[in-house]
Amino acid sequence: MKAVLIREFGPVDALRVEEVPDPVPQPGQVLIDVQATAVNFVDTLVVTGKYQFLPERPFVPGKLPTGIVRAVGEGVTEPRVGDHVLTLAEHGGYAQKAVVKAADCFRMPEGLPFVEAASMALAYDTAWFALCDRGRAAAGETVLVMGASGGVGLAALQLAKAYGLKVIAGISGPGKADLVTQAGADAWIDLSRDNPRDSIREQVYALTDGKGADIVLDPLGGDYFDGAIRAVAWCGRLVVIGFAAGRIPTLKVNYVLLKNIEVSGVQVSDYRKRTPEKMAHCMSEIFRLYSEGKLVKTPSHTYSLESVGEALRALETRTAGGRLILVPQG
Repeated sequence: MKAVLIREFGPVDALRVEEVPDPVPQPGQVLIDVQATAVNFVDTLVVTGKYQFLPERPFVPGKLPTGIVRAVGEGVTEPRVGDHVLTLAEHGGYAQKAVVKAADCFRMPEGLPFVEAASMALAYDTAWFALCDRGRAAAGETVLVMGASGGVGLAALQLAKAYGLKVIAGISGPGKADLVTQAGADAWIDLSRDNPRDSIREQVYALTDGKGADIVLDPLGGDYFDGAIRAVAWCGRLVVIGFAAGRIPTLKVNYVLLKNIEVSGVQVSDYRKRTPEKMAHCMSEIFRLYSEGKLVKTPSHTYSLESVGEALRALETRTAGGRLILVPQG
């Protein structure tokens, strides 16, 4: 089979596709023909060796591949051969075939295309835990989604709208307004304005009668965090998702005290490892909302396995719009 094999960490442009033996499912595992795998910002950190959790080399990167079950290992009764599944595999998706724990496979709803399921993977579960578990979202509240045109941001917009929240999208300019509006945003703010420490709060206050956002989801960090924390309403919650802007910010905790606010973080892979029952509930909610038509199709662009470096570069330079999906069988 063809696969992207990481022998040494390095720049994304150095990735190459190799011919490697087909994997064989061991007891408790299944073999899938990979149909689609999302390219995520975290993958840029993994392949360059900058992520906090790195598998032993050589390995095939690519989280949460979707595919068709082709064989099962000893002791596996579910899923079955022929099932369409979204998996929670931490790596292995940048290949034509992958072995995955049977317990980490979720049967996809009927009619859900593989590319769309891959678009949901990692983005929707991250957004769901940030919004519902860490953010404790309630209908009628206002949520500010920073980096709203990215994968997690677009997912958060749709989930928040489906759960009855007022949604403000933080985007890098008016050119992305249509994208976030179609995904469910009620309003948007421009993160590209000068002095984000002040301009983010000013724009959010103008949209909330001076109250601020009950929940802020921040995958950006950097100077944007400095503005986002000031846009949180009294007794509000800010959830740190990542640092796509580069700088890991610091927080003066007197601000937390004065406004009675909470600041927490979400590392979704820990939920997969530590609380599989919560992850199962999360996935069932995502699939339920999809089946009820409450999640619109995620904008996506597909790439061949050989074009993986191009896709990852688009994420590194933040020029991607919507989700980027590898289609290994193409």
